[in-house]
Amino acid sequence: MKLNLGTTIRELRRRDERTQEELAVLLGVTAQAVSRWESGGSYPDMELIPAIANVFGISIDELFGYQGEREAKIDAILAQVDALDRQNIMDDVTNDDCITLLRTGLAEFPGNERLTHRLAKILAETGWQRHREWLHYGEDGHIQHCFDRHKTNEYWLEAAALYETLIQTAQNDNIRNKSIGSLVMLYRNFGEYDKALALADRLPPLSHCKEITRTNAVDGKEQAQYLGEALLELAYQFVELTMYALVNDIHHYDTDMPVHKVKGLIALFDFLCDDGNLGYYHKEVAYLYLYLARLQWDYAEYHDEAFASLDRAADHAIAYDRVVRTPNARYSAPLVKHVPVDLLGTGLIGENTLCGVLAESFPMWCNPDYSKVEQEMRADARWEMWEKKLRDAAAFSHICRVDS
Repeated sequence: MKLNLGTTIRELRRRDERTQEELAVLLGVTAQAVSRWESGGSYPDMELIPAIANVFGISIDELFGYQGEREAKIDAILAQVDALDRQNIMDDVTNDDCITLLRTGLAEFPGNERLTHRLAKILAETGWQRHREWLHYGEDGHIQHCFDRHKTNEYWLEAAALYETLIQTAQNDNIRNKSIGSLVMLYRNFGEYDKALALADRLPPLSHCKEITRTNAVDGKEQAQYLGEALLELAYQFVELTMYALVNDIHHYDTDMPVHKVKGLIALFDFLCDDGNLGYYHKEVAYLYLYLARLQWDYAEYHDEAFASLDRAADHAIAYDRVVRTPNARYSAPLVKHVPVDLLGTGLIGENTLCGVLAESFPMWCNPDYSKVEQEMRADARWEMWEKKLRDAAAFSHICRVDS
């Protein structure tokens, strides 16, 4: 790459509206020296480089013009990892390749926080896929994690160390906060509850989160967009928390209460997206219908409704795959009509489809034990009919992707 250090210094000096004489005073050199640098007649001494970068408020890489090239390389590495990781839906297919790519990237760009965070995330996912999360219901009926076993998970241990480093060093607030959230769960799995709670307390309360605060930052259509985004995100988080609260206590399953709660969660998305266009959240509702089917089969009074719920899960998976194929998709219900459908990071862009993985995802939330229910439902002739519906839809979706 051609070195244009003198041109860069001149442009930065003019940007800051400084004369050659003023810059020379700041650096402890003569104005003639600055003039020679800018004309290409000579280069600054190496010991002056940090001072020059500091004067202009930039990094040394930026001073030499490497920053754009560096970020482009990092973007390319992360894009490769994303493409490979999309093959890991509910399975461990390319984790080793992803880890190798990221380690190679970090060897070239030591300490880069974007690569480090992605490596920590892949390691955490690999630890779950290869060793699983071991838990049981304690004597009081609540979920307990088997932290002695989790402490031997080498992938989680390395991920935790990387997250700890990022929390201390990351300049990007988003990466630092995501690292806190991920490390809190790992500390929980290790039985280090005090450390987990101390970390969690470093984050702002829900009322001051980004999604809610942005709704007060603007007005007009932009505010309408942020309001819609906040409502959808809060609905999603509410569903996740409710499901965790449900499965956390085995005694909740002594009655049919879980059936009504899951139906209520589905109704929440129907409330916000009352025209049936759930966008990205077709995926979430498909998973809710999976779990509802598992519950309905388990409770005699709802037994006959189970396969109807599986059919509804398939309908939402088909709708989700249609959304993925739609460029610039948007929601259309009144409260969320200004919100674009963001499918980045869904793990189902490209060759994968939700229809293609839905059956193996059953029943999505794995507690309490569902093995007897799954065995019975899979033995029913209607299961094969349901899987055929999904296979046909996945094949059609693939054809549409190729045609487009």
